[in-house]
Amino acid sequence: MRIFNYCLNFISMVTNRLLVKSKVLPESPIEQYALNPAYPTFYIVKLNARSDLAALARVCKKHGLPNPTEQQLLGNASLDRFIGLQNPPPLFGDKAKPTDALNQGKQIIEQLIASGEKNVQVIPVTILWGRNPGKEKPGLGTLVSHSLTPSWFRKFFVLLFSGRDNFVRFSQPLDLSLLVNEKTDVDELPHKLLRVARVHFRRQKLAATGPKMPSREQLFNSLLASPTIKKAISDEAKSKNISQAQARQNALKLLDEIAANYSDATIRVAERALTWLWNKLYNGIEIKYTEQIHDLTNKGHEIIYMPCHRSHMDYLLLTYSIYHLGLVPPHIAAGINLNFFPAGGIFRRSGAFFIRRSFAGNKLYSAVFKEYLSQLFIKGYSVKFYTEGGRSRTGRLLPPKTGMLAMTLQAMLRGIDRPISIVPVYIGYEHVMEINTYLKELAGDDKKGESIFGIFKAIKNLKNYGRGYLNFGDPISVNQYLNDQQPDWRDSIHPTDVQKPQWLGPQVATLADKVMVNINNAAALNAVNLLAMILLVNDKQALSKPKLLAQLDFYLHLQRNASYSAKITIPNESPEELLTHALKLNKFDVISDEFGEIIAINDKEKILFNYYRNNILHVFSVPSLLALHIFKSHKTTISQCQALINCFYPMFAKEWFLHALDENYITRILASFVDQDLIEIEGDNIKITNSNDCLAKLEILGRALSLTLQRYAIVIGFIQTSKGIERAELERESQVLAQRLGTLHGIKTPEFFDKKVLVGFISNLREQGLISETSNGLEGSTELCEAYMYLKALLPARIWQSISDIVLSQAQHSAHD
Repeated sequence: MRIFNYCLNFISMVTNRLLVKSKVLPESPIEQYALNPAYPTFYIVKLNARSDLAALARVCKKHGLPNPTEQQLLGNASLDRFIGLQNPPPLFGDKAKPTDALNQGKQIIEQLIASGEKNVQVIPVTILWGRNPGKEKPGLGTLVSHSLTPSWFRKFFVLLFSGRDNFVRFSQPLDLSLLVNEKTDVDELPHKLLRVARVHFRRQKLAATGPKMPSREQLFNSLLASPTIKKAISDEAKSKNISQAQARQNALKLLDEIAANYSDATIRVAERALTWLWNKLYNGIEIKYTEQIHDLTNKGHEIIYMPCHRSHMDYLLLTYSIYHLGLVPPHIAAGINLNFFPAGGIFRRSGAFFIRRSFAGNKLYSAVFKEYLSQLFIKGYSVKFYTEGGRSRTGRLLPPKTGMLAMTLQAMLRGIDRPISIVPVYIGYEHVMEINTYLKELAGDDKKGESIFGIFKAIKNLKNYGRGYLNFGDPISVNQYLNDQQPDWRDSIHPTDVQKPQWLGPQVATLADKVMVNINNAAALNAVNLLAMILLVNDKQALSKPKLLAQLDFYLHLQRNASYSAKITIPNESPEELLTHALKLNKFDVISDEFGEIIAINDKEKILFNYYRNNILHVFSVPSLLALHIFKSHKTTISQCQALINCFYPMFAKEWFLHALDENYITRILASFVDQDLIEIEGDNIKITNSNDCLAKLEILGRALSLTLQRYAIVIGFIQTSKGIERAELERESQVLAQRLGTLHGIKTPEFFDKKVLVGFISNLREQGLISETSNGLEGSTELCEAYMYLKALLPARIWQSISDIVLSQAQHSAHD
């Protein structure tokens, strides 16, 4: 018998080498989980199958882990390392023989207690063949799907068709010491060990494949049978004076327009195509903070991904990255503008569902969409949507659109029993492929619709786009958020008739802002946006190479020692390496003369670079304001610095979605300035040093906020010098003055005189109580007057003179009228 088993194992090993290609997560299990191959090691898996054992053995050999086919000495016993919870079913019949897993668990625990060994590693390993979730009603496809526990006959087809898509995921070793130390009957411990493992594998499978998929017909029939849509159909028939059958047909057409048609085969083909595309486009995709996503899935959370929106590439990059993390791609809320041939069909099969820009006036559409979204959550699918609603044309985060988030919370009021967590995602690029289009739109061109010709044009222009960055921000537990902010939220739960409680709007708005804050907390610094921060503020957008490298080193040192957030990612390369990489992107000119090299932004890129700077301007907002203040005053105090930041930080926070000010943040920034030999601090007093480049470094950093402060001065100047001004007039005059200032001083940044930005700032001032409505119009507060005086001290005299001349002239003109 032993010879027979040896032969079968040998055949499995050979077959594995020929047919199987495994993807392993994490990429380095030993490093990720601090495993020690010298410790007693056991592997617990769901299926006790030779093919699974062979795949695991091959992976373990590659990663330097103990061989699962060998025995493990523990105490005075030699035990099997491989523990399978379930045997494959026989070819005929339904019931499989029980495995020896319970006895193996009992032996491990007995030897653990007897020997006193404290370093036993019991590692759960999820082994999947393909990532097909399977169908709610099984069909021919289940023959090659891992979704069933396959017999040896089915497993042959699984290996044949899905062997190249083998997925092996190691998880955190189970802590047996905690289990043994519990005040539990020793005989119960093996049962508990196996129960924990079964729950773990069930969650791992759900995280990797998602729930079983209904057919499109099944899904539509179940949705049309829901009380909510039935009522909407009845209302549609009455309001449009049509038959119930016609109204039902209208609802069916809307479902067909909206619903995704997820296909595992499409995902697999897309994954191969995108791997080629990333290698063609990018020098690498850096993904950070993935472990928290796995922690959530291990705890059974349903995940809503809410990324910022920079480019159409976001759809592909995030979905691709999630798939490569071993997680099921989410269903994606995509704008109806992307539902064009042939992209619409591909997106739909990749999990996209389509949403119109507005639901206004179409109650049937609203009811159908909300019910569809609710079903996604009820069935347990992860979802992704862009809270900004559209792509940012300026590089800044846009004010959040709260419609999808409101519908998400309403879906929770259906009584979903799983915890739901929002995962904010920061996405950044060293080159955004649509950036030239964005510039034209900011200059006044109409937004062009997407089409197949646009795709062909984009493919034609494929080139080196540098690196892409994807950082997962701090997750937000929606359940916990509501428990904290709205303790009675469960009183509104109803399985079918979900109302819109009064608290919903305010809580959704606050939650949306929190998501945006967490996105900006996870920003990625890179070569392009750092160089944009430095070069854009210099005359001719150029700087000598030594000065540029020194300033870049200053910024890296500042962020490593006084980072705005613990999740900001900072390049590991030296300034020289970052510059070398950036120069390969063909965005810079290198000019040489007898004194050395000058690095300048290429003429055609100068305006575009404002986009990249805006990606990270919030990270430097407080250091920049402090540097400007110190540069202008030469001598100041810590107290004055704190007063300055306290005046402007609320404005920054509303505009750039910043977190609450850390009381030690200013101290850390000043300490970094001291380390760089820019300032000296004695008690409360601050003064600049005599170092050669002290003033230059502070001035360049301080200039980063120049356009922002000028914009503030324009708006606040009109409020302060007029005895009341109507909001519409303030918005109009502010834009006119911004355009004039741009002409006078060569400001070519489109967002500087973008009316939306100016209107947003005015709204923020009102929300913070810095301006108020009176019978005469808008009037400023005492705090706004203080900000006005600070601006006068901070801005260059020539800029301030231009602003004050026009503002005073306009105020006198208004008074005369």
